[in-house]
Amino acid sequence: MSPVFDCTTPEGRQDGIAKATAGVRHGDLVVLPTDTLYGIGADAFSPDAVQRLLDAKGRGREMPPPVLVADIRTIDGLATDVPAYARALIERYWPGPLTLVLKAQPSLMWDLGDTGGTVAVRMPDHEVALELLSEVGPMAVSSANRTGHPASRTVIDAATQLGASVQFYLDGGPVTGGLPSTIVDCTRAEPTILRRGAIDADEILALAAEHLELPTDQTDPPDQTDPTDQTDPTDQTAPSAEPAPSAERAPDPLEEKHDE
Repeated sequence: MSPVFDCTTPEGRQDGIAKATAGVRHGDLVVLPTDTLYGIGADAFSPDAVQRLLDAKGRGREMPPPVLVADIRTIDGLATDVPAYARALIERYWPGPLTLVLKAQPSLMWDLGDTGGTVAVRMPDHEVALELLSEVGPMAVSSANRTGHPASRTVIDAATQLGASVQFYLDGGPVTGGLPSTIVDCTRAEPTILRRGAIDADEILALAAEHLELPTDQTDPPDQTDPTDQTDPTDQTAPSAEPAPSAERAPDPLEEKHDE
């Protein structure tokens, strides 16, 4: 049986973080609490560890895990072309239940699976998770359950499903989050809500709208309305946008109630 560390006590937390940190650096897997549910994590820069994470869950490379970070400043090391509206969302909602899909830095030496050149990033609002992330750096983290089974809200739930495939279990008590994170595709000029969750989607879009980087060379065209045309020019229905390629392959975020 893999060791379980009681992180609800100072002594257990110190011991658990220290041993889990050493283990993750050597390619081991760890179950950790977050603000939404329990996750299974690995060093994001160890392809072998990430593959073991996928194997433990019973899933393929077509469902890559997201990456959790402990510091907002890490975003520029993981992503490129981060739009101003995404930075505004980060400033407002991190740490918290908001996952952003961004264009991944092409120079990164990692292999999270079939990401399509994107990365889903989140900063969780949980002291144990943040302390571990601060020690080991960005981690690939997915929900601590076998694919197709319910997500884990206690360390016992996670251990029952994952068993010895995980080397370390950090017990932070039952998680209190009831809703999954809201997922936003930030790979285009304007944001797209990929999943509604704990943060209101309309609130997110309203904040993002204040920070959109619109072209500066656009001027209002002269009024060329045909006076014989009886159509109300304000009554035009815009065509629905095609989904972004990154949205089609967006990494499955940690907070899925079921990992599908």
